[in-house]
Amino acid sequence: MNHHKPPAAARTVHPTDPRYGELVSGMNQRWTARPDHVTLVSTAQQTREAVQEAVRAGKRVSVRSGGHCYENFVSNADVKVIIDLRDMNRVYWDPAHRAFAVEAGATLADVYEELYLGHGVVLPAGFCYSVGMGGHITGGGFGLLSRRLGLTVDHLYAVEVVTVDAHGRARLVTATRERHDPRRELWWAHTGAGGGNFGIVTRFWFRSPRARTGAPGEALPKPPAEVLLSSVALPWSEITEEDFTRLVHNHGTWYEDNSAPDSPYTALAGYLIMNHRQNGTIALITQSDATVPGAAALHAGYLAALTDGVKAAPRPLPAPRRLPWLRATRMLGTSVTMLTDTTLRGDHKSACLRRGFTDDQVATLYKHLTTTDYTNRNAQAVLHPYGGRIAAVDNAATASSHRETVFKLLLQTFWSDPAQDAANLAWTRGIYGDLFAATGGVPVPDRRTDGCYVNYPDTDIGDPAFNTSAVPWSTLYYKDNYPRLQRVKAAWDPRDIFRHAQSVRLPG
Repeated sequence: MNHHKPPAAARTVHPTDPRYGELVSGMNQRWTARPDHVTLVSTAQQTREAVQEAVRAGKRVSVRSGGHCYENFVSNADVKVIIDLRDMNRVYWDPAHRAFAVEAGATLADVYEELYLGHGVVLPAGFCYSVGMGGHITGGGFGLLSRRLGLTVDHLYAVEVVTVDAHGRARLVTATRERHDPRRELWWAHTGAGGGNFGIVTRFWFRSPRARTGAPGEALPKPPAEVLLSSVALPWSEITEEDFTRLVHNHGTWYEDNSAPDSPYTALAGYLIMNHRQNGTIALITQSDATVPGAAALHAGYLAALTDGVKAAPRPLPAPRRLPWLRATRMLGTSVTMLTDTTLRGDHKSACLRRGFTDDQVATLYKHLTTTDYTNRNAQAVLHPYGGRIAAVDNAATASSHRETVFKLLLQTFWSDPAQDAANLAWTRGIYGDLFAATGGVPVPDRRTDGCYVNYPDTDIGDPAFNTSAVPWSTLYYKDNYPRLQRVKAAWDPRDIFRHAQSVRLPG
């Protein structure tokens, strides 16, 4: 991306403007705002001015980068001003910080293309090409390379943030991870506490802690030149409950056994996508580093371990494709229609798992994925890879507190018709509540479960109708880090300007 182009002037879009409807909702069409206006900014200074204007007028403000927020944190009835960062999408080398600068409106595709094609380096970030960095990074950020390279925020050097002080003055501040930086706690809060809590991040800088030189090509890790990529489908028509049980237990056992930071299997990451029976298949998508010794055997061993004892025949089962890393990343990031379709409504729930599911939980998954009372083919339970080098960092070193997690569960469903809201919400709430019934309907942090992932937000976990445990949503997201986050909130957003349904609360 050309970072030398002059910035555009800020643009303000009002309800009478034909562009307004496009700008007041994100990906999830359940959520639409009716703000007084939307301001599209292209510089940090414009962002500061937009925030100052909103504060001066006493108007509730929210911020959008890529628009993928699952809940209504950006688009809700209380918001009077949306600040849209889509024009702040530059990715470039900043010699002053000896780090890569990434503006908050850049998408994952922007970042991958610029870092890799320009400098041969990478960030271990997410899957979907159109996710905005502003939300992705602040929630921790993980993806197919994270088992080998850690979380996205493990490489975060600094953040530039618009904050509002106790006198209502909007300021632009930079906070780094340097030990002597008096603003270091503000940096720390942006390493996993989610967006919309402390201010508006306008720019990130990335340099790995182990980087030893000031050269761009050495500032971040390098992805594998080639990967092995496979997609295997198991037809529901052949899957018995015994097969399903074996598959899910195999998955849990494998991740329990192969998620240490020094495991050779940090070179591999696999998704188990358990679609509703109406979809027709369960899918295994696996990517591994083709350049490590014995790569093909590692890849084949993983697939064999997961399908061991499963009588349903996986198809197709050819040798995995060998592809350049960026080509494979482009293909995966654009291949899942449900993640990129801007016309759909959705509901999402998460859990972090330290161990595989119990027999009762596997039976619950099977029951809800095969029910004939609910037949949405877009409903699924997805098991995301985690562990490996992620676990090499202490829970308190960043705000990302789920370092013992070995895989993550994402329950989700997508639909188009608002009349189907109740049926779809009933399915996600039913399966989630039944899965974690033993701990009050939520994955309470214990020896088996580890809470919820803030980048898959779910306001139900704060509702006593669905969370009957004594554990609040803040503990599910942040565990022991929450009081520290509250102190950062008090220091940098004492007027609670930046808030939403699950924002960090001021102490007291």
